[in-house]
Amino acid sequence: MQYVRPARLLLALFAFTTCVVGFTSYAAETQIQTQSAGEALYRNGLLPSGQPMRGERADGEPVQGSAAACVNCHRRSGLGTTGGRIVIPAITGKYLFQPGARPMPESGAAALAVASARDRYTDATLARAISKGIGPDGHELSYLMPRFKLDAASMGTLIDYLRGLSTGPVPGVSGDTLHFATVITPDADPTRRQGMLAVLRAFFASKNEFFRGDAPALYAQRKIMFRVVRKWQLHVWELTGPADTWDPQLQEKLRAEPVFALVSGLAGADWSPVHRFCQREAIPCLLPNVDAPVVDENAFYPVYFSKGVLLEAQLVAQQLTASAVRPQIKRLIQVFRTGDAGEAAAQALRDALPAGAPETESRAVNGASGRQGLTEALRGITEHDALMLWLRPDDLQGLPSEPPTARLVFVSGLMGQLENAPLLPAWRRVAQMAYPFDLPELRRVRMNYPLGWFAIRHIPLVAERTQVDTYLACVILAEALGHMRDDFVRDYLVEQLETMVSFRLINGYYPRLGLAPGQRFASKGGYIVHFADPQGNRIIADGDWIAP
Repeated sequence: MQYVRPARLLLALFAFTTCVVGFTSYAAETQIQTQSAGEALYRNGLLPSGQPMRGERADGEPVQGSAAACVNCHRRSGLGTTGGRIVIPAITGKYLFQPGARPMPESGAAALAVASARDRYTDATLARAISKGIGPDGHELSYLMPRFKLDAASMGTLIDYLRGLSTGPVPGVSGDTLHFATVITPDADPTRRQGMLAVLRAFFASKNEFFRGDAPALYAQRKIMFRVVRKWQLHVWELTGPADTWDPQLQEKLRAEPVFALVSGLAGADWSPVHRFCQREAIPCLLPNVDAPVVDENAFYPVYFSKGVLLEAQLVAQQLTASAVRPQIKRLIQVFRTGDAGEAAAQALRDALPAGAPETESRAVNGASGRQGLTEALRGITEHDALMLWLRPDDLQGLPSEPPTARLVFVSGLMGQLENAPLLPAWRRVAQMAYPFDLPELRRVRMNYPLGWFAIRHIPLVAERTQVDTYLACVILAEALGHMRDDFVRDYLVEQLETMVSFRLINGYYPRLGLAPGQRFASKGGYIVHFADPQGNRIIADGDWIAP
C-alpha cells in the first residue's frame, strides 16, 4: 500500500503479478476449508461467503478471485517483495499500525533496500486504502494497487488478519540464537553422511566465530534496525527404523528441539515422510541432499536443488524421443534395485514418454540377488531395445563384462557417481549418461570456492557433490537470513530464498539456480553425455543444455 509514483511500471508489475497468480491458485478445496476466513481472503481471494473477492485497478482493469488475492504481491508472509524495480511493501500489523519508517523488502539490487516514512494506519484509514486507494496521509496509492469492493464484515476480517499476520513468537528463534536441524534417514550413505555433517558443523562454527552478543544493533539512516545477528545452533536428527515410523520420530524431535528451519539433510531412497512433515508443520526444508525429491504442487516449505533422478528421467525421455534410431526401438527396458530411488525414476520415465513411444518393461533386482540378478535382468535384450540402468556404483561394477546388444544404453549419472561411474570399458563405449549438472570443465572455476573453503577448514573431501551442495545450501541460507532484518518468520525465509537464489553466480555443480514464487526446484535442466575414452573419465555432451 505504499505510494509509488512511476506510472510506467504498470506493465512490469502486472507481469510480476500474473506469474505469481499460479502460486495461489493451487490450493485444493479441502485446504481452503481448513483456513480462517481472513486467510482465505488474503491467500485465495475468497470472501467469507465463499464468493470471489472483486476489485479493480485505478485504470479500470478488473481483478477477482485468486487473481485478486493479496498474497500475489505482498506474499504469504505479508512482508513484501520486489519484482524488477517494483517494490511491494510490508503490510503486516507490525508495519501498518506503527508510525514512522517502514522498511522495504530487500532483493539482490541494493538500491531497493530503502525505507519509507509514513503515518500509521488506523482501521478506518486502512479500510479506505483497501477500498479507495488513499493512504493515511491522504495521498493516492499507486494505481497498481487494486481497489477492492468489500462489505464491512469482510473488510474487518481482512484487517484483523493483517494485524496478526507474521506476528508472535517463532519456534527456533530466541533473542540470540537461531536453531536449525538437519535430517538423516537410516538408509543414507555413511560416507555422504560423514561429508555432509563435516561441512554443516564447520559452517555453523564459522558463523558463530563472528557473533558478539554485546554488539550494538546496526541502524540505517532512517533508524531502521537491520542485520540482526544471532548464533546458529545445529541439531542433527537421525531417524531409525522403517519409513512409516519417521513421522512420529520427527514430531518428538521437534517437540524436544524446536527449530526455525531444516537445512540440507540426507536420504537414501525415500524423503517423502520428511517432506510431508515439513509441509504440515510449516517448517522450511531447504535444499536437502536427496536423489528422488517429492514433486508436490501444493507444497510451500520444501525447496530442492533439482528433481534429481526424476529430472534425469525427463532428460532420457527427451533424448529417446528425439533419437534418429527411435523408429528402430521396440522396447525400453529399465533395470533398478527394488526400494531404491531408481524405482521412482523408472516410473517417472514411463510417465514422461509421449504417446507412440516404445513400450516399457521394468526389471527389478532385489537386494539378495547380487550379480546373478543383474545378469538375469539383462537377459534377452536385443538390438531392437533401449536399456536404462538406474543403478548405484556397486551394481555398475557387477555388470557383465560385455553389454547386451541394445540399440541405446542409458545410465543414471546421479545414482552412478557421474563421470566417475565404475563402468567397464565395453560399457563406456556404448553408454549415454543422464547428467543433471554443469559439465566438469564448465564448473571448474566455480568449484574453487567451496573446495578452497574445505581446504582452509581442513574438511576431508569424501563425497564431493554432497559436500559442495551442503556448503551451497548453507551459503544460500546465510544470504537469505541476512536480508530478513529482524523479521524471522518462516514464510519470509522461504520467500527470501526464492528471491536471493536467482542472483547467485557461484553455484557449484549448477550453471545457475532460479526460483519464482511457487517453484520448488532451483535447477531445471541437464545434459546427455557420453565418455570420450572408454579408459578415462572425460565426458562429452551430446547436445546443448536440456530444460525439459
